[in-house]
Amino acid sequence: MRQRLDARTAPDAGQWEVVVETPDQAETRTRLRRLREAGVDGSMIRIDTLCGRLGLPTTYRLSLFVTDPGREFAHEHPDH
Repeated sequence: MRQRLDARTAPDAGQWEVVVETPDQAETRTRLRRLREAGVDGSMIRIDTLCGRLGLPTTYRLSLFVTDPGREFAHEHPDH
């Protein structure tokens, strides 16, 4: 299963797009809940915690993997 996920989120399959980057953990959870309620596949969601240092706050980055539409088209029509 891990290999399938790695293939789905490989660099040539698309890219991670930031939904929100904030020091507010509650906002991150709210956005995550909304994505799940919208039916987004949980394996296509990533949360990064950027640890604060020297007075900079810890920041939470919520990203969604967006598939490259050209790759989907190529997969459907391998002869092109």
